[in-house]
Amino acid sequence: MLDLPRSKSRFALIAFATSLIFVTSVADARIGRGGSFGSRGAKTWSAPPATQTAPRTAQPMQRSTTDPATTSRQAAPGTSTTAPSTGMFGRGLAGGLLGGLLGAGLIGMLLGNGFLGGLGGFASMLGLLLQLALVFFIARWAFRWWQRRNQPAYAGAGGASYRDAAADPGKAPLRRFDIGGAAGASAGAASPAGEAPLEIGQEDLEAFERLLGEIQTAYSNEDREALRRRTTPEMFVYFGEELDDNETRGVVNRVSDVRLLQGDPAEAWREGEAEYATVAMRFGLRDVVEDRATGAVVETGPSEATEVWTFRRKPGADWKLSAIQQA
Repeated sequence: MLDLPRSKSRFALIAFATSLIFVTSVADARIGRGGSFGSRGAKTWSAPPATQTAPRTAQPMQRSTTDPATTSRQAAPGTSTTAPSTGMFGRGLAGGLLGGLLGAGLIGMLLGNGFLGGLGGFASMLGLLLQLALVFFIARWAFRWWQRRNQPAYAGAGGASYRDAAADPGKAPLRRFDIGGAAGASAGAASPAGEAPLEIGQEDLEAFERLLGEIQTAYSNEDREALRRRTTPEMFVYFGEELDDNETRGVVNRVSDVRLLQGDPAEAWREGEAEYATVAMRFGLRDVVEDRATGAVVETGPSEATEVWTFRRKPGADWKLSAIQQA
């Protein structure tokens, strides 16, 4: 005989798991899909300094053409020297926890299939979906807890910053970063090989804000030539892969109403013939994924994001996006 109360409980859990899976896919809808990738020269595998905008340690690179063995790393003791492996449900600590718990068949016990219950039958298959969702969120919580424990304290000394008028209604609206009256900002620690830090001025900060909007617009319009002009070859390849994937899936990612809410530089340095600047930016946006044929919305992304963007240029040339990291 069917156990109705138990059956209802199972299907309630399954419905909850399904909603969690949907939320996860929604969170990765925007440009870059919530990932960390690109190159920061010799600093690629070391975390940028924390800032007021991004007080937590930025996530490590998941994809980069920079070989960790050839860069001068400044990572904390015990940090892996290789790029974290990618996977469906996350990387690093979260991925390891997922693998261990997934193999344990933890949810199989809860669904009455035994500790290592098989996957035969409809209920077992849905039970696996529940297991994947719950294990992912447990792993993500553990990873964030670990990040909070290991994040550096924010020094907060004299860096350039930006705040939207909404954050401080008493101030007039600003349309750029605010250096706070300084002629320029030395935004970071000493650069590799003992070279002097790079001075970042108001003109540079305005360029970073402008690129934030222009790159998002180019991505939304699938304008590859505009992306090519504003990104390094490596980043152009990554964005091109995302656009190709969207086309294969029959969808288009529309990003609009991008507005900088708060931002400040983390560090800037010279490296050989290149100049780098890493800035933290919290920005609002409208982010949806639409069916390419009908225009129907199939996914909705976040309305606000905080990311750490690194820009690269040759002296006298325009800045180009070189890396994105999640904060």
